[in-house]
Amino acid sequence: MKRLIFLTVVLLAMLFTAPLSAKQEIVDPETVKAEAVKAFERILDLWREGSYGELYDRTLVSGKDTKESFTRKMSAARLKPSCCWEKMQDVSVMAKSPTSVVIRAKIGLDAPGEIEYKTKPFKLIKEFGEWRISRSDILSLAEAGSSKKSRKHKVKY
Repeated sequence: MKRLIFLTVVLLAMLFTAPLSAKQEIVDPETVKAEAVKAFERILDLWREGSYGELYDRTLVSGKDTKESFTRKMSAARLKPSCCWEKMQDVSVMAKSPTSVVIRAKIGLDAPGEIEYKTKPFKLIKEFGEWRISRSDILSLAEAGSSKKSRKHKVKY
């Protein structure tokens, strides 16, 4: 009797796990890398165009910033991505998984009267079917921190 119960449990376990393993897709790492780089370029383009609402939608979901505060910070930012070949150079990509990559790139940024370059890694996560970047990475790269001047302090008497 114990053998019969044991065999039934094993058989049921195999039946329930087999369909799950069959659904897992094998994703080519080179395809993942290419998609992520293309998405990263689009993120930089949205930023350069001033499409901050769309850019916000391409950032990772977190509770820190509202769309409006993010737009305000990015509008006041000192830096924006450069155009064309200066936008992104020396790109290397490491696919950690089908939904996580790290892109290391030299980013050209237009500053008042000059171009600055910053080389750093950017982690992109595929969330809700789209590649997204951390808002803090974008804000940091843009040098768009919250300034104390823009905050309004209410004084109660």
